[in-house]
Amino acid sequence: MDHMLFRINECNSMPNDINLVDFVVDGEKLGKVTPEVAERLCNTSPSIFQKADSDSPLTLGKSAGNTLESRTKAVASVMEELRESGYITGWRDEMYPVANNFDKVTSPVFLIERAAASLLGVMEYGVHINGLIMSEDDKEVKMWMARRSKTKSKFPSMLDHIVAGGQPAGLSLLDNVIKECEEEAGIPEELTKRGIKPAGVISYENYGGRLKEEGEGVMNRVVLFCFDLMLPKDFVPSANDGEVESFFTWSLEEVAQSMHPEYDDPIKPNCYPVIIDFMLREGHISPDSPKYLEIVRRLRSGPCC
Repeated sequence: MDHMLFRINECNSMPNDINLVDFVVDGEKLGKVTPEVAERLCNTSPSIFQKADSDSPLTLGKSAGNTLESRTKAVASVMEELRESGYITGWRDEMYPVANNFDKVTSPVFLIERAAASLLGVMEYGVHINGLIMSEDDKEVKMWMARRSKTKSKFPSMLDHIVAGGQPAGLSLLDNVIKECEEEAGIPEELTKRGIKPAGVISYENYGGRLKEEGEGVMNRVVLFCFDLMLPKDFVPSANDGEVESFFTWSLEEVAQSMHPEYDDPIKPNCYPVIIDFMLREGHISPDSPKYLEIVRRLRSGPCC
């Protein structure tokens, strides 16, 4: 159980002494940034990002306008400038909705490039799919794993879920699952619809990223919607979008072994909470186990909103 907590805590690393500034638009708290990041944003474009004094929140100036389109365009101009200078890396050309809770993502305050979302510490949403098959003797559940491409900007060559992705603007969760399954693993729509099962959420919050200067880390505030996908025994996933090098199956025992802190080929950090949640739901971890309730609590350490 300590190994499980170790993996969960990898996604929940918040320094006790960190000082954060709220990012507020129209009275809604949308994100969190450090004072240093707030200063950089204001210096990059004083008319778009503004902060009245040391005790004030970061906000958007009047020049950003008050519509979805004008705010999206204004914020994008700043983020593109930071991209050109090399400050923001891993650009995805994928827009995330910015809202203070998931119920409002269909009418967001503005849209932001995925690679820049953590710079403002806004809520990020995604989908993770536990790809499952039964063993040949039907006695054991196995899990499909993916090996990420070595060209990925984040966690290159690490192990990953069979399918996972951010939740972009303009798509429902199920539509996104269907799209990601087809793109990342070659799973036909009818197969996804037949075997998919929504399975709740996990959440986490951490501070880190690629520090540029002292105090200029980023805030990851994430809710992942979990899905279980039972696949036929004879189905073999295929990499269609160049983001995966290979697929293979692991027993749940092998997955559990990879949680050891010294394991030399672990799964990408934010996959572990989703997998541990699956193990809890399916009864693979006894509620009599030590620290069971701590694990349950820590799986939703971040804001679930």
